[in-house]
Amino acid sequence: MQHPVTGADESAAGTDADPAVEPDTAEAVPARSRARRVWWPAALATAVALCLGVPALLASGPSASGTSAAAPSNTSAEAGFARDMAAHHQQAIDMSFIVRDRTQDSAVRNLAFDIINTQANQRGMLMGWLDHWGLPQSSGDQPMAWMKMDHAYVAHDGSLMPGMATNADLAKLRTLSGRDAEVFYLQLMVQHHKGGVEMAQGYVDLSADPVEKRLAQTMVNGQLSEIDMITQMLAERGAKPLP
Repeated sequence: MQHPVTGADESAAGTDADPAVEPDTAEAVPARSRARRVWWPAALATAVALCLGVPALLASGPSASGTSAAAPSNTSAEAGFARDMAAHHQQAIDMSFIVRDRTQDSAVRNLAFDIINTQANQRGMLMGWLDHWGLPQSSGDQPMAWMKMDHAYVAHDGSLMPGMATNADLAKLRTLSGRDAEVFYLQLMVQHHKGGVEMAQGYVDLSADPVEKRLAQTMVNGQLSEIDMITQMLAERGAKPLP
């Protein structure tokens, strides 16, 4: 998969995936059967969002709602948020696929399953909007430049935006198993959600587009709730979020 911001390869999800159809019964399904069926929840969610989300925009999207006479420009906050949050979501999906192959803990596997499905669905909506607007899914702009922040995040080692894990972090997660994998994944996900909340709230504060703004607010609310839950899961494992 190509990164929506930089065009870099993002194939981790496909190579590390091993979730079952139902998270609570994963251990009872033969490994080969799980391997054949691991990809379908996220893929189905993305396909549904792309197939149903774009036609819905024709009736209720930004250019038809009466709030804007034309589609957003290529350098708009709408386009920038769609691209950047899609990239941010993709890494959360990748990390969740990785951890599902490295622990049998039902709570962590259920969380990973939820993140895969929720964020794949939202990512499909974001990509669908760009397609509906006739805009490219990648851009040469600096990530989050649309937020007009006083300081710019310095991308490094694959971490393009605040909260994103580095390539070294992902490589480390792939070497862990059991409780160690659970704790590191949960710590990375707290950081990831914090960065996602910052971006989504920044878009809520800037946007006049009611459709995309509602989705961004949903992300803020959902990820703040998950941060609280993940912090509790870390405490149950004798660990804390990263500083």
